[in-house]
Amino acid sequence: MTETALNSDVRLWRRIALGALAVVVGLLVWIIAKPSSQTEKQISNQPAVSTLPVAYVPVRFSEIAGWEQGVQQQAIGAFELSCRQMTSRSADEAFNPKEATGLIVDFPVAGFVADWLPACQDIQTAYGSAENARRFFEKHFRPFQVLQPEEESPDNHLTPQGLFTGYFEPVYKASDVRTEEMSAPILSRPDDLIMVDLGAFRDELAGTRLAGRVADGQLVPYASHEEIVTDGIEANILGWMNPNDLLFLQIQGSGKLDYGGEIKRFGYAAQNGHPYTAIGAPLIRSGAISREEMSMQAIYDWLESASPEEAQTLRFTNESYVFFRPLTDLPDPDLGPVGASGLQLSDGRSLAVDRRYHAMGAPVWIDFEGMSDEASREQRLVIAQDTGGAIRGPVRGDLFIGSGTAAGEVAGNMKQRGQMFVFLPLEAAARLEKFHEASHSE
Repeated sequence: MTETALNSDVRLWRRIALGALAVVVGLLVWIIAKPSSQTEKQISNQPAVSTLPVAYVPVRFSEIAGWEQGVQQQAIGAFELSCRQMTSRSADEAFNPKEATGLIVDFPVAGFVADWLPACQDIQTAYGSAENARRFFEKHFRPFQVLQPEEESPDNHLTPQGLFTGYFEPVYKASDVRTEEMSAPILSRPDDLIMVDLGAFRDELAGTRLAGRVADGQLVPYASHEEIVTDGIEANILGWMNPNDLLFLQIQGSGKLDYGGEIKRFGYAAQNGHPYTAIGAPLIRSGAISREEMSMQAIYDWLESASPEEAQTLRFTNESYVFFRPLTDLPDPDLGPVGASGLQLSDGRSLAVDRRYHAMGAPVWIDFEGMSDEASREQRLVIAQDTGGAIRGPVRGDLFIGSGTAAGEVAGNMKQRGQMFVFLPLEAAARLEKFHEASHSE
């Protein structure tokens, strides 16, 4: 899974204050966001259904560019995995327990587990052809285009445009013993690390988590990346790696490690609670790498050519630190690592999203700029099955590309602008549209 970065104390309390303000506003008035006229013309003549700071525009499948030409059957396997997980849940449970839209609406936008079961019970009809897959989704779902506030917009215009990146399962060398080259320990989750889901205490904090440790009866921040490396902590060592390889393994959140011919898989276990910071920014500011040439490979090459002290200083600018666990019981060796949903990821069909706005298991249509040809579009059906520390916002996706070097080259250069359509089951879609109608009639 991509790294799940948790908020620092400063960011946490800022969000608590903003959440409290939103609750007060929500008690005074129902806020329905309306897209700018330009945005409306681009997507639909339907009004937006909003639970700020995200809005949904109901559209028809025929309005989705590329829908009739897509190979939706390639996403059916991933969706069926999510269905198997759904059937073990309580039918009256909110489908997305991490959803943060309850500040404005008093029902889960993603609906309840019961809303999703008819599609899961009918999943076998989706196999066989692209036509079967398309008709399956058209029968059981209603698409909504997702909008978000436009960056630096003075009048809060909503836009369908967002950012799409890629991630992969890397393969790195590792060692059972510490060597001069393999000097960075792969740490398991420490026993004193406590993870707190603040949504369990306050509804307005849904989707916000905190990590720390107990000291003198109080929860205090856990050690930063630099403190963990410099001072050390009590944790099991799973192996040793090149420090730069370990950093990129932590950014990806999972990977395959080659212990002299023996391949072992590792996945995300926990994180130290400090916010993830992209380490490319300091290199751009210093002029070491231009913005146009910035990529994961460019960062890695800089780290490898820098002095050990310079490389370590750059690594420490990201205070986040990820702990791992061995993945020894994966049911399907042909699939990828385990995502935040608890399911193995599917190459090119599993998407990491912000769980405050999107449910694990939801089908999502993504449409973004082609990487080799700016005039082309990449359009496909994917399933939300993961999340990540850098994946923040309603129209934000991180596509799982696959495993190995080739997948890493694609993922490392992927930074595309695009749009997102989330599919809601019929009952959930009707509930959302009814809310919109009632709000406009008041």
